[in-house]
Amino acid sequence: MKLSKAQYDEIAQFLGHVQPTRQSLRKLKERFPSQSQSTLLSIFSQEYQKQIKRTHAKHHTAEAIETYYQRYLSGVMKNAAAPVLLELANEVDFAPSLMARIVLERFLKEQEGTIPSKTLINSMLRDPSQIPDGVLANQVYQCTVNDCCYGPLVDCIKHAIGHEHEVLLREMLLEKNLSFLAEEQLRAKGYDKTPDFILEVPVAVEGHIIHWIESKASFGDECSHQAYLQDQFWSYWNRFGPGLVIYWYGFIEELDCHRERGILLKDCFPTDIVTLRHSMAQH
Repeated sequence: MKLSKAQYDEIAQFLGHVQPTRQSLRKLKERFPSQSQSTLLSIFSQEYQKQIKRTHAKHHTAEAIETYYQRYLSGVMKNAAAPVLLELANEVDFAPSLMARIVLERFLKEQEGTIPSKTLINSMLRDPSQIPDGVLANQVYQCTVNDCCYGPLVDCIKHAIGHEHEVLLREMLLEKNLSFLAEEQLRAKGYDKTPDFILEVPVAVEGHIIHWIESKASFGDECSHQAYLQDQFWSYWNRFGPGLVIYWYGFIEELDCHRERGILLKDCFPTDIVTLRHSMAQH
């Protein structure tokens, strides 16, 4: 699913005016019925994360933290069963899981008298039954299960989807009888930054030579693609030569502009792979 920059901007603009809830996702699907559901979900999640990054600092001032904590305390005092933290997060337009983290951290600081470690906080967010206060444990749980873009549950789903697409890609490579080295084999050989698969015999896709393939179970927007180019793709290119990136949930067409330099973008596994053996047989 390739989108033009204009189509993408229209979706992003629509998302700028709605709250990041499941209802908004439904509205998004109704507004753009021709786009695939997984593409819209990926864009929805990425746009929301950008918004959170922009406003992150204002929610973490000492004043904001104290306000949220006191509002949480007075809210549960009135009604401990009400989704106090979740409603507070929605009201101030902040991710529920991140709101839960702020309040949990503040609570533990008061209990222990010291700043709790990140490991402890992460562990409690993953398993709220570890939180020494039953009411807060329940509030944190409500936040993590109702957050569709952040938190341990979302991280788990993203990890599983990413792994699933790597497995899918591996099966497709095997089906085409292409010999390759997977990331774990390359790590064992001492490489630190590696693509998902390196082809032991290069292939040609749409007239471009390919030495490696990277699988991305997300939509390739400008922001994430630029970050990947900088952190990953160009270093793969330097080390292993030209390669192919598959954005399984689509990408902005205009970003596929480095083909001549050696980075090709696709939204699915290429059907027209030309192997060296194949082309030699033709000659």
